[in-house]
Amino acid sequence: MKAIVALPVLFVVIFLDLITKAVAVATLAPVGIASPVFGNWFRFALVYNPGAAFGLHLGDFSRWIFMGLTVVAIVILYRLYQQTAHDDLRKALAIALVAAGAIGNVIDRIRSEAGVVDFIDIGVGLHRWPTFNVADIAVSTGAFLLAWVLWGEEQREAAEAAGRATPPDPVDLPQ
Repeated sequence: MKAIVALPVLFVVIFLDLITKAVAVATLAPVGIASPVFGNWFRFALVYNPGAAFGLHLGDFSRWIFMGLTVVAIVILYRLYQQTAHDDLRKALAIALVAAGAIGNVIDRIRSEAGVVDFIDIGVGLHRWPTFNVADIAVSTGAFLLAWVLWGEEQREAAEAAGRATPPDPVDLPQ
């Protein structure tokens, strides 16, 4: 049951990430020039990020360090997926989102020394969020959902250990 959710999400997010990045590279040159979509607050701007989230950079070996860390994260996510109950669709969805985003960005690191292709630019005036991409959205959304699901599991286990009734699920989605 969990594979019915996880595999399509994994493949669709990776596909959307790769396609949107290819379109960004083909249409948003030169690098760093913003193209307004909805005024100044939502723009497209091609940026290559050789570091990690929010431009974290670890010097000349950043590319290799972040590729290695991503591979470790994917292995951990795979093990977490294997331990996930067959009918726990929320957890499977969360893991698939994080893994798909990680895979999308590691593909960029493998393909180019320039770094990960980012192109979504939001903010007001000089106050802008760091430029991001579809993979980043998937990682962030999946990480939030995974934290929520794991917190709910912890709350249920604590209630069961204390001999109380199990609290309701934090989200009214089917497990």
